[in-house]
Amino acid sequence: MITGFGHSPEHVSLYADEARLLISGDMVLPRISTNVSVFAIEPEANPVQQYLDSLKKYTGLADDTLVLPSHGKPFRGLHTRITQLNDHHRARLAEVLEACATPKTAVEILPVMFKRPLDTHQLSFALGEAVAHLHKLWFDGVLQRRLGEDGIFRFSVAS
Repeated sequence: MITGFGHSPEHVSLYADEARLLISGDMVLPRISTNVSVFAIEPEANPVQQYLDSLKKYTGLADDTLVLPSHGKPFRGLHTRITQLNDHHRARLAEVLEACATPKTAVEILPVMFKRPLDTHQLSFALGEAVAHLHKLWFDGVLQRRLGEDGIFRFSVAS
């Protein structure tokens, strides 16, 4: 059993060592990155950091492990996929940081992180992800967060 965080308050993946079989659930998906969002129940959370820390728990598993994800087809190449997921989040964080050279709200970060049009359902997940990436950079001390007179937080590069 491997517990992880970031996608949900707590997530369990199941690993059978002898069979080299991992039921990864939503923590390691074959083609997409799992949703990692800040939710209203934990408004000061840092789920991107929690997710990246959780991915480290899978690095000790055999690379030829058969991964059974909750979305997509089973796959092998766990370590390659973990590297891709880490690279994906590093790239998103770099884009968000660059965009925050001028103060930005989470809504203003959406087109930076998501290039395609979003429907209403996707928008709620995307907004949670935007806040999560802003929070990671804020917790790392590279962004500052200020509450505007309009009651909306804006993030900018820390001085």
